[in-house]
Amino acid sequence: MNSNDIAEYLSNNPHFFEEHVELLAKVKLSSPIMGRTISLQERQMEVVREKHKVLELRLSELMRLAQENDAITSKFQLWTRSLLLARNDVDLPHVLTQGLQDIFSLPYATLRLWDVDEDFTHTWFAQPSTDDVQLFAKGLNAPFCGQNQDFEAATWIEADAPILSLAMLPLRLSANGTTFGLLVLGSPDPARFTKEMATDFLAKIADTSSAALSCMIK
Repeated sequence: MNSNDIAEYLSNNPHFFEEHVELLAKVKLSSPIMGRTISLQERQMEVVREKHKVLELRLSELMRLAQENDAITSKFQLWTRSLLLARNDVDLPHVLTQGLQDIFSLPYATLRLWDVDEDFTHTWFAQPSTDDVQLFAKGLNAPFCGQNQDFEAATWIEADAPILSLAMLPLRLSANGTTFGLLVLGSPDPARFTKEMATDFLAKIADTSSAALSCMIK
C-alpha cells in the first residue's frame, strides 16, 4: 500500500481511530509552527488555529473595505448635494470641479463643454477645444487613467507643477449618447492616476457630472 491507499482507507473508514484510540497519542508529527514534534491532536489544533487566523484576517480586510466604501459614499453624497445647491446653471462647473478638489482631495479638476447654449458661450468652461480632443473624448468608453503624454486636456489645468498623471472622464447622458464634454482630473504625482486603477467610481462621477451639466447644452 502507498500513502494514497492509506489516506483513502482512513477516509472510508472513520471508525478506525475509534477502534485504535491509542494511536492518536502515539502518532507524532513535525510542527512547522512550533518547530518540534507534536501529537496528532496538537497538530489538528494548529490547523484549526491557522484556519481561524486566516478567517480573522479576511474579516478584518472586509471590514476595512466596508469602512473605505462608506467614507467614499459619504463624500459622493456631499459632492452631489453641493451640485443640487448651486444657485444657477453658470455656477455648476465651478461648484462641480471645486467640490471634487475639496471633498475628494484632488490636486486639480477642470472641464470643457462643447455645443453649449448661447447663454454660456462666454464662460471659461466653454472655451474652444480642438476636434482632436473632442474625438478623443468621443472614443472613450470608460474614464481614461494614466500618464500625461502631452494631452491637450492637461493644458486646461493651471498648475504650479507639471501634470504627470491624468484621469479624463467623457461627459454624455448614456453609453450611446452624444459626448458633449470632458472632465479632467490632474496630479503632479505620476502614481495618482494609473492605467491599472479601477474606474468604476470615476464612471459614477462622470455620470453624475453629465446629468448636472446637460442643462447647458443646446
